[in-house]
Amino acid sequence: MKDLIAIAEQIAAKLVARKQTIAVAESSTGGLISASLLAVPGASAYFLGGAVVYTRDARRLLVDISDEAMKGIRSASEPYAQLLAGRTRERFATTWALSETGATGPTGNRYGDAAGHSCMAVAGPISSVITLETGSADRQANMHAFAARALHLLLENVSR
Repeated sequence: MKDLIAIAEQIAAKLVARKQTIAVAESSTGGLISASLLAVPGASAYFLGGAVVYTRDARRLLVDISDEAMKGIRSASEPYAQLLAGRTRERFATTWALSETGATGPTGNRYGDAAGHSCMAVAGPISSVITLETGSADRQANMHAFAARALHLLLENVSR
């Protein structure tokens, strides 16, 4: 967790210096991204909220993404990660939003993705999306790897 907090500290410094804000919608990381950002003292200056969007019901209730909006999009995909980040940014009215969705393991998900698959996106003044494949079925290691890569993606974007 210390390595995640170290990345979060760098993000926090950038956001505070620029008076910018962040919201997070994460799935397979189970709250690790938000916990890392909130572990930095003074997080209330930049962290406006987050949600663990782990199920279809959570997607509808927490980020207001309807089944209709999901037509042609599957979970654990780059288009879904982009939609999730964009909707989170809108709902929280933040400068930035970060999303993550994937399959931690030990097995793959029902969409055919192998364990170790994650898509993550940043929505903000600069937006980007990536896919990470760890090749591992270790659930806890994947959760950590996904959170670390998502935080690095956010840092890369807020540093531009």
